[in-house]
Amino acid sequence: MEELVIGLDFGTTSVKAVAFDLKGNVKKEAEQLIETYYPKTAFVEQKPDEIEASARKVLADIFAETKHQNVLAVGISCAMHSLICVDQDGSPLSDMSIWSDGRSSELVAGLDPTIKKSVYSKTGTPIHPMSPLLKLMWMKENNYQPYQQAAYFMSMKEYLLFKWFDKRVIDYSMASATGLMNVKSLDWEEEALALAGVERSQLSKIVGPTEIVDGLKAEIAAELSWPEGTPLVIGAADGQLANLGNGAIKPGEVAVTVGTSGAIRQLISGQHVNENGETFSYAFTSDTSIIGGPTNNGGIALQWLKDMMEFEGSHEQFLVGAEDVEIGADGLLFVPYVNGERAPVWNQKARGNFYGLNVTHRRPHLVRAVLEGIVFNLYQIGQSLEEIAGAPTTISVNGGLSKSPLWVQILADVFGQEIQLADTHHGAAWGASWTALVATGKVESFEKIKENIPIDQVVEPNTDNHTKYKEVFAKYQQIAKDIEKYF
Repeated sequence: MEELVIGLDFGTTSVKAVAFDLKGNVKKEAEQLIETYYPKTAFVEQKPDEIEASARKVLADIFAETKHQNVLAVGISCAMHSLICVDQDGSPLSDMSIWSDGRSSELVAGLDPTIKKSVYSKTGTPIHPMSPLLKLMWMKENNYQPYQQAAYFMSMKEYLLFKWFDKRVIDYSMASATGLMNVKSLDWEEEALALAGVERSQLSKIVGPTEIVDGLKAEIAAELSWPEGTPLVIGAADGQLANLGNGAIKPGEVAVTVGTSGAIRQLISGQHVNENGETFSYAFTSDTSIIGGPTNNGGIALQWLKDMMEFEGSHEQFLVGAEDVEIGADGLLFVPYVNGERAPVWNQKARGNFYGLNVTHRRPHLVRAVLEGIVFNLYQIGQSLEEIAGAPTTISVNGGLSKSPLWVQILADVFGQEIQLADTHHGAAWGASWTALVATGKVESFEKIKENIPIDQVVEPNTDNHTKYKEVFAKYQQIAKDIEKYF
């Protein structure tokens, strides 16, 4: 009987359950889209009960399709920075604010720089509206009723575990990304708790990514047809698991993920907080952490341009012609801060900018400029990583934009290095699955995953293009810096 492992992946746009064989090949997958709500300016929310119902649906579908196979374990991956106010019984008092929620922007702008530096140095989480710490501070300052009534504060993963298992646990990485955990002690940070106005008792127990959560409620197990005896492993955050799922787990091995948003990340031993505040440092295990920088503006910038131009064709059709445009889009540069920005500027008031428009520019020029701008932003963040960990030895990429051969080639040319593409875009789900295999003793270590990464393609850089891009990037970097004063 074939052995399978399942990754349950909570993203920003969908919930997925993916069944893999032990070599990382996708055997079955199920997906449910997540609806996002915008009740007020800068509020970005999702409904936790809708997401939890979607998780039931995708798992039920996967278990139905794999009922004659041996499911060894289930592991969880989850997007970072979500926050739900929950009552004593586990019912939500608020909708879930997600990473792109910007309601605390004014509070962040007015915060004492000394406090910002102190909290960042302890938590490794930049002071930004994405952080649950800042969300909680906003709730405290604005007498937000769900905050005042809450027994607990939770991420989406914690909410599901509480609802299904009656357990309040959170893994190192999800706790680290709240901005409330001390990245060195792996415990809740008192200074951050005081700023947020919350008690330790309102937060979950912090555990490692291989923690097995037992005691699934009978009614949930029956509804899902959960295979008896199949363990659920808590897993980690999507960033850490995307690196693991791509095999980027040794010094110098960099992973780039670009979907709606994006990030460039590297796993390191121990912890390292960058003094200039440009990058994050989130724990993964007790002795490793992930450093990197996230961008708000991945595929969403391209989608914005497509919507703005009222282009009704497919994404593939929208990109037609951009490959024929010269490097640098015939003098057109795009700073991709259309959705505010995290790294490298950490300013939700940041705004996008086209520079160099002239009457000869057409749609393909704008498309190419946006594709290049997304890469330039990632490259700039990558330079901050190099200050900590040195130049990358390998770069792997996944996410929606990795399906575009043109975009991947631009990435290879700008970085001047070969790009490894996996044959699945489910890197975080595979990382969650592998973590579950480590937890249950089916595999020896996290490092062994490197023998089980299906690599689909290696994209080589064009050295001439890399030389040209150095000049274009220098101009981009200066423009990006110059417009900061207008945010």
